[in-house]
Amino acid sequence: MRSTQIKKGTLRAPNRCLLYSTGISPKDINKPFIGIASSFSDLVPGHITMRDLERYIERGVSVGNGVPFIFGVPAVCDGIAMGHSGMHYSLGSREIIADSIEIVANAHRLDGLVLLSNCDKVTPGMLMAAARLNIPSIVVTAGAMMTGMYDKKRRSMVRDTFEAVGQFQAGKITEQQLAELELAACPGAGACQGMYTANTMACLTETMGMSLQCCATALAVSAKKKRLAYESGIRIVELVKKDIKPRDILTLDAFKNAITVDMALGGSSNTVLHLPAIANEVGIKLPLDLFDEISKKTPQIACLEPAGDYYMEDLDNAGGVPAVLHAVQKSLACSKTVTGYDIIEIAKVSKILDKDVIRVENPYNPEGAIAILKGNIATNGCVVKQAAVSEKMKVFAGKARVFNCQEDAMKAIIDNKIVSGDVVVIRYEGPAGGPGMREMLSPTSALHGMGLSDSVALLTDGRFSGGTRGPCIGHISPEAAACGPIAAINEGDIISINIPKRTLNVNLSDTEIKERLLKVVKPEPKIKTGYMARYAKLVQSADTGAILK
Repeated sequence: MRSTQIKKGTLRAPNRCLLYSTGISPKDINKPFIGIASSFSDLVPGHITMRDLERYIERGVSVGNGVPFIFGVPAVCDGIAMGHSGMHYSLGSREIIADSIEIVANAHRLDGLVLLSNCDKVTPGMLMAAARLNIPSIVVTAGAMMTGMYDKKRRSMVRDTFEAVGQFQAGKITEQQLAELELAACPGAGACQGMYTANTMACLTETMGMSLQCCATALAVSAKKKRLAYESGIRIVELVKKDIKPRDILTLDAFKNAITVDMALGGSSNTVLHLPAIANEVGIKLPLDLFDEISKKTPQIACLEPAGDYYMEDLDNAGGVPAVLHAVQKSLACSKTVTGYDIIEIAKVSKILDKDVIRVENPYNPEGAIAILKGNIATNGCVVKQAAVSEKMKVFAGKARVFNCQEDAMKAIIDNKIVSGDVVVIRYEGPAGGPGMREMLSPTSALHGMGLSDSVALLTDGRFSGGTRGPCIGHISPEAAACGPIAAINEGDIISINIPKRTLNVNLSDTEIKERLLKVVKPEPKIKTGYMARYAKLVQSADTGAILK
């Protein structure tokens, strides 16, 4: 055991003395030391149930004959951070989370880890740490939120608050209705109710084999989630004893399986950032083209919010991730899981319990959720959640309306300065230029709420929330801050989008783009001190997963 280094031999008497001061017994010294990396926070709705889950994990570790030690890692609620300067810090927190776990686990020579996660950047950050450390690890995602209820309809955070802002601006609802929706849409703890980034990453974590079956879809407030936490505590001790490590599980086949399930579920476009970053930690490259290759041959068999009308509670009732695995089993490769069963074994014995939620015979779309576009605006590629784009907008051309920050674009939208036929271009919001590649849920939701998502497109070198709907193209690489072609676009330029042909172009010659780029004057950095200033100097392009140098 790694922990032998801090607890065995006469030279370690001072170390043992400090360990005993934490309250453990001499009888515990020979047991595996298990770290519980908890992202509990009173600030994050998806994480407020974690104090209970910590207790159940502790019980499981103790029953398994290990010694549990809880330590904290930061968590950001993207919804609360959205639409203002706080969103600069969200993506950058992923690296801080990975580094924090690495520091604690290595400094204290922990034998295994239970990673208690939920929201958007926390799960990928924890998986990056597990892959980097390569000590036995298991992930417990804290679960999705139940839907709310208002005016006899189920409600959720994105459609019924972010999009309601646009509806209010368009005069479609009253201020009183908006206030009532605020109170009804999020009835309690959990990650946002649809197939947004947090729940997508939970599903992919289970698919890759890093959490127990049905962990991804068990609701935050359920007894089922507590049982899974307890069983994960028992299982981590077994993983330590059998020396089953993340790199035994996180193989190229596991990542391909995750991409397949992502496409089948209609998952968040942010997975195109997170899966390559996790894979990078085990020395595997996941190029953008791989996502597109898998998308083209994977029908979308589920359609949850934001693209559809089902929620995570419906997916759980339909059989959860195991049911999805059953549906796509012919496209899966054999890979190990923390359960002791390989992914094919799980897929074969699982059942689809609701064939309206998981459609095998009549898929929602013939292709997967995400498409990768290239062209003279995005020579290294960009990402669109094609599952959330109407057919009429999959081929579109319009006039560029250019903004160098999200706030200016949002003001133009709210002031009714964006009209049908426009292509909103928001640049200098990439990993370095942002810094932090802010999500654009506020402008995209406002456009949808105002009834413009079928006549206005949006491009950015930033990124989108998993809750985004409409022709919204993000992760444009190279970004404007790296003198990418998006920096050469001027007001009024004609931009052409063709999702079926996977192209994104501005009506300029290569020579014109080069000449314009020579004249570009970069704006001043938005953040000049602290962590994000350092982050901007180290972060790579979005097409790499926005990893750090």
